[in-house]
Amino acid sequence: MSYFYLALAIVAEVIATSSLKATEEFTKPLPTVLMVVGYMLAFYFMTLAMRTIPLGVTYAIWSGLGIVLISTVGVFLYNEKLDLPALIGMGLIIAGVVVMKLFSKTLNT
Repeated sequence: MSYFYLALAIVAEVIATSSLKATEEFTKPLPTVLMVVGYMLAFYFMTLAMRTIPLGVTYAIWSGLGIVLISTVGVFLYNEKLDLPALIGMGLIIAGVVVMKLFSKTLNT
């Protein structure tokens, strides 16, 4: 169940961070509310995940996958471009999360 909570935390954070750009420096009410609620939910679900997943592991997965997903949202929602080094870096982040999940004794306790 903890990984489900962590997934919800990641999705909420991605929604909140995507909305952050749309707030236009907090002048747009709807994206601003979406951002605040999204971050509140993200941190709430992250605390639930940390009931059984260690803090460092929770944060590594949350931030790593968040970076990749936010970058992907930026490409599609805000027409941002990713160059080859950015794509390689994101590939390494994903590889790191996979290595943690498959081989870490800390993660699989």
